[in-house]
Amino acid sequence: MPRTKKVTFNNEHAYVAIMAGGVGSRFWPASREAHPKQFLDILGTGQTLIQTTYERFKKIVPEDHIYIVTGEQYRSTIHEQLPNIQDFQIVAEPFRRNTGPCIAYMAHKLAAKDSQATFIVAPSDHLILDTDQFETVVRKGLTFAAENDVLVTLGLQPTRPHTGYGYIQYDDEQHHEGIYKVRTFTEKPSYEIAKTFIDSGDFLWNSGIFIWDVNSIIDAFRSHQPDINELFGDIKEAYNSPKEKAAIAKAYSLSKNISIDYAIMEYANNVHVIPASFGWSDLGTWTSLWELHEKDAKGNAFQGNNVMVYESENCLVSAPKDKLVILQGLDDYCIVDTGDVLMICRMEEEQKIKQINYDVRKGKGDLYL
Repeated sequence: MPRTKKVTFNNEHAYVAIMAGGVGSRFWPASREAHPKQFLDILGTGQTLIQTTYERFKKIVPEDHIYIVTGEQYRSTIHEQLPNIQDFQIVAEPFRRNTGPCIAYMAHKLAAKDSQATFIVAPSDHLILDTDQFETVVRKGLTFAAENDVLVTLGLQPTRPHTGYGYIQYDDEQHHEGIYKVRTFTEKPSYEIAKTFIDSGDFLWNSGIFIWDVNSIIDAFRSHQPDINELFGDIKEAYNSPKEKAAIAKAYSLSKNISIDYAIMEYANNVHVIPASFGWSDLGTWTSLWELHEKDAKGNAFQGNNVMVYESENCLVSAPKDKLVILQGLDDYCIVDTGDVLMICRMEEEQKIKQINYDVRKGKGDLYL
């Protein structure tokens, strides 16, 4: 059992940090630096991904306890899409330094405001279909994290040997009401190792959604990433004051670029996981969108009202709604037309989109990014 604390969970000390600073390069050309995928209605629901995420969390914590961690350039977009957000709830990162420094920043910032704070860290662009089950699981994690010295992650049953996710092996003999002690945490293994994990049946995917109290995660940074912890811990007097912007700019300029998975989760010995099933997708790629989309009898999915298909199977077409698109003789292709960019890419090769994005920048400048 984890070390318990003399604390009873209180929702007034619960917070959410929604990470919304990425550019979604694997969703290029729809996702652009000026308007990345979290601000797009990728699913055609009438809501952008960040709006859906915000609506999900305002049922769990007080609305003014929801923080959006993002780049300064997206501040006006967030105010436009989330009109109830107050300016203090937008936490602007001066540079992209991955999730490690981002979470260290939020932990120390919240600790300066509320020493009993427990907070959820969640991406802004994930899909959750069963929101009631998600709410139940998150509330369970909040209570456990508030009352125990633990780092909690939500784990999902893997469906294939995906190399883009973290894998969690847990001890099914060490658990507390369905919350299990993690034995190993492996971030983004090779295909061969991921296949071994899947075949063993002992591993879960890491959802990228974490729950912990400020003291537990700060202790973890102190133990495993003391340099990062020092950068953000030494400026506690600046938090939630006019001095914060300058102090954070200096801290970020000195901080290394590292994910929370590599920084903390692979090393900490107090990680626990809640196995869960709530219709999750990270919506990280065009293939993940195709998997979720309604399809015709041949497995083709369309975003657009004017698509004609001949002898084609398992394709995704995303085009302006009235543009006439004719497909003939294609199998397993992603076709994305944004008006200024037309991309045609084999689904199984979509991992190359990041490299294509880089090549476009190198050869064409920022015009199409």
